[in-house]
Order: sequence, then C-alpha cells, then structure tokens
Amino acid sequence: MNINIVDLFSGAGGLTFGFQYKIKKDRFVRNHQNNILFANEYNAQAAKAFHNNFPNIPLIHDDIANVTIDSIAKLNINIENIDLVIGGPPCQSYSTVGKRQYDERAKMYREYIRLLGILKPKMFIFENVTGLLSMKNDNNEPVLNDIKNMFSDIYKDGLLNYIIKQKVLNAKNYGVPQSRDRVFLVGIRSDLNGNYWSFPTERYGTGHGKLPYLTVKDAISDLPHLKEGETIENYSLPPQNAYQALMRNGNSILQDHFIGKYGDKIRMVIKNVVQGEGKRYFNSLIDQGIVDKKYYLTSGYNNTYGRLWWDRPSTTITNSFGTPSALRCIHPLQNRSLSTREGARLQSFPDWFEFCGNKYEKNSQIGNAVPPLLAIELAKQVKRCFKKWENEQ
Repeated sequence: MNINIVDLFSGAGGLTFGFQYKIKKDRFVRNHQNNILFANEYNAQAAKAFHNNFPNIPLIHDDIANVTIDSIAKLNINIENIDLVIGGPPCQSYSTVGKRQYDERAKMYREYIRLLGILKPKMFIFENVTGLLSMKNDNNEPVLNDIKNMFSDIYKDGLLNYIIKQKVLNAKNYGVPQSRDRVFLVGIRSDLNGNYWSFPTERYGTGHGKLPYLTVKDAISDLPHLKEGETIENYSLPPQNAYQALMRNGNSILQDHFIGKYGDKIRMVIKNVVQGEGKRYFNSLIDQGIVDKKYYLTSGYNNTYGRLWWDRPSTTITNSFGTPSALRCIHPLQNRSLSTREGARLQSFPDWFEFCGNKYEKNSQIGNAVPPLLAIELAKQVKRCFKKWENEQ
C-alpha cells in the first residue's frame, strides 16, 4: 500500500519528515510506503532547507497563489490519485502572542483550500496554532467556521464534501520534550468511512500506564557547554539516553551549536533569573534593591526573559527562541539562550537535519515546524486508516 502525499506550506519539512521516515530499532529509517509527490514553500531559506533534506522530492518554490494545475503539470505528476494533503498556513496572525490581525497571511487558508479543490485528496491534515480557535474574520465571525464551510464546499456538485475531525494535540504527549499545543483539522472525503480515523493515542503523561514526559534535560544534556560567542562542532559526551541516541542517529558532526554575545543588560538579566522565572521576577530583584534599577525591564510580556526548567518539558519553541528577551528560552543551567541545535532537539529534529540562512532564519524554520515525532504519530494513524479502507474493497 502506497500513499500519495502533497505537502503545502512545507517550511523546512517537519510534517514531511514524519511521513518520509519511521522509527525502527531506535533509529530513523525511510518509510517507503509514503510517496510525497511534491511540496510547496515560498520562503527562500526554508525552501532551500527542504530541498537539502529531501532532495528527491519535487519542490515548487513559489507563492502558493501561483501554484496551479499548469505549474503542477510541469512536474510530470499525475494528480488524479492524490491520497493525502498535509500542511498548515502561516500562523503568526492567529497567535495569541501578537497583534492578531485578520491580514493577508491570516487568509492563506483560502489558498490551501483552493488547492484541495484541484487535488481532491481522500484526506487532508491541516495544522495551526490554537489561536485559530478564537480568531475572528472581518465580519467578527469565527475564522474556523469559514474554514470548515469552505472545506465542505470544495466539490461544487454537492455530491461530496469533507467530514472534519478536530482536536488539539500537545506534542509532549507524543514523546516530544516540549509542551506545544496545536489544533489539527483532519478532513476525510465523504465517500469514505470517516469513523476509521482516530487521532494518535497519548502515550506520555502522568496517567496510569503512560511514559513520563521527556524533559529539557532528556533532550539536550549531552550537548557541549557553550560560552558567549562560541561555536562547537564536536560532541563531548556520548548520548545519555534513548532520545539523544535517536536524535544523533549515528551523526558525528554537531551542526548549529553556537551562541552570540550579549550586551550588559541582557547579561545581567540572564545571570539573575532562576529556572521557571522571567521578567517579573527580575524586576522584583530591582524592587528589593538586589539589582541596580538601571536594569529595570519595561518592555515585553511577563514570561519574556524566562529561564526554562531543566526537569520539565520545554515551553513552546517559537521562531525567536534564540533571543533571551523573547518568550521563555534561556538555558536552564547556562547563562545564555538556547542554541539553534538545542531548539531543534526540543522540536525533535535529528542532529543531521540541516537548516539554512542566518540564525533567525534557521530558528524560524525550527519554531514554525510541526515536531517530526508528532508527525510520525500522525503518519501511523493515516496508514491505519488507509489500510481499513483498502480492506473494505
């Protein structure tokens, strides 16, 4: 059984990774049952990263608005039998951290739906931030209702539509060392049995029979200590656990483990903030006379300048995780922000996965991605669903 897949808004390829690979004997191996026909990504550096990591997958590097039947035809791909479309439009406009504007980026789901109308897959997986659940359109109506209504109107003859399954998944429940809630809409064509779909079972947690959550320590404790302005390209320790061994996957060169230099104020903040605390805690030290008032922090949210916990999953990795003044991203034990590779580890990208561009561009590719381990769990469920459909025939 082969499943033909298209990845839209692919980014560097977090979702593609989950369908391109599976885990066998604690290593990533190629999943040959999934055939990714093509992907689309507009951002130049993200497209380059995707191509470097998946050189055999045709990539349309263009604005999705320019992707048409004609441009797809140039790839010599048969679009008559598309099984699955995956992807998530840009999410910054929906994020509860920010201005939440119903701007052009917020409307990119329309392009996703337009291409669903061309490709007419048996199933699709649409991913976005949970802020989508409360976002309103220009008429002050829920954007989510717009999306669902448009999903139902793809087949203009009214004979077919998509049955929508919706759930918020937290990556930490699926073996990712990061607390990351995302909403997933799974559409199943109405001529197929929608009851065969079920979301992945939460295998990690605090309940009976579940594995303990993976922590920041579990994810990055084998990576070398970094000082300001330092880059290290060699491992100094062997893997300390199964997760770290999986992330290395036999890799010998340490990529993207570097840190910049800080100014006096940032250095003072990092030095004084303890695990689990941030801006409010630091300013309280100033109020107590422990730190000079010239360092008082006036900008940012209360969880900015935050230090992660060592023995808990990371908070959500965003595209600014390398900036100490951003949301919680200061290393639990070292006086610095996370390195690019540490962010990738917390997202469950293997160490050999390549990111492209400058530090911010690489971190954006990581922060915007679906964690590969979560994507693998989704791929397993897709396989089960298609197998049941196949057995019906």
